[in-house]
Amino acid sequence: MEPSRDDILKALAGVIDPELRRPVTELDMVRGVEIDGGHVTVTIALTVAGCPLRASFQDQVHRFVGSVAGVESVGLEFDVMSPEEKQALTSKLRGGIDERTKGIQLDKDTRVIAVCSGKGGVGKSSLTANLAVAFSRSGLRTGILDADVYGHSIPHILGIQQKPVLVDKMIVPPVKDDLKLMSIGFFLDGNEPVMWRGPMLHRALEQFLTDVHWGDLDVLVVDMPPGTGDVSISLGQLLPRAEVLVVTTPQRIAQEVASRAASMAKKTNMRLIGVVENMTGEIFGAGGGDRLAQELGVPLLGRVPLDPLLRECGDAGEPIVAAAPESETAQAIVRIAEAVTALRPSGAVVKSLPLVS
Repeated sequence: MEPSRDDILKALAGVIDPELRRPVTELDMVRGVEIDGGHVTVTIALTVAGCPLRASFQDQVHRFVGSVAGVESVGLEFDVMSPEEKQALTSKLRGGIDERTKGIQLDKDTRVIAVCSGKGGVGKSSLTANLAVAFSRSGLRTGILDADVYGHSIPHILGIQQKPVLVDKMIVPPVKDDLKLMSIGFFLDGNEPVMWRGPMLHRALEQFLTDVHWGDLDVLVVDMPPGTGDVSISLGQLLPRAEVLVVTTPQRIAQEVASRAASMAKKTNMRLIGVVENMTGEIFGAGGGDRLAQELGVPLLGRVPLDPLLRECGDAGEPIVAAAPESETAQAIVRIAEAVTALRPSGAVVKSLPLVS
């Protein structure tokens, strides 16, 4: 019996675009379905030629269409969307709004967690990446904004190599294991340094928050740059209602510098929710996190031990929370993520913020 076209289209509704996280039928990406006896050929229109995630479409189409009664074999062909189709897709993803939204638009229930430190070298980026993985593995729809523009390391830590995709004027962030990431490192050649002045950096970060299709997120984790310079101030202005997690190492000098970053966050109306002491152990000692938390009047959410495995996993592009979930360090980070989740304020946190001119 020849398979039903309607049954095949119903099956294709299970094929999810790996970057846009929506069914291909909903995104009008199904260009054609041809049925020749028991052989079915499906044509999918991609947003860009040479999509690096073609294999995902291949696997899904064969799995879902191949399960339809009467289907004996499945063929998949690709086409590329026209400019008009890309524009229509952008409008659909933005809820019918053609022009860029005036302001930073995230779902009203999306939490923005800004991870900051007073100085570099305290393991802030490693902690940010692993916290995001912990959130994602707990079932939360999670995105990361790597805003540490001078030390962008999140793509390497997560092992994400594919570039963002431009659809019309909308930027689609790469996705790995359901985790979305945007980083300025995606737009540089190799290890090229960022040599931009404050206004250019501000505009780039503004664009990451307005032109990037983050979709439906439960939490957006922001890896803040260390210190209290231009970029930190810009982010404080662009995300004035974010919740701030301050990272310090145990030494008193690190605690004192982290206190300055916390003070800046308060002055830009960001809300401090807690402190994390990183690299706890024999080399750096312990206690700086307790002192900083007491000074700031917020809880110490946890201590992460100084662990060579954390560094090794980051170098390999496999965060320790995913690569070694049973390790003491991974468990410590998961407990911190659980503590942050438990600190969620009552009522929705509305994220429709004015841009800074």
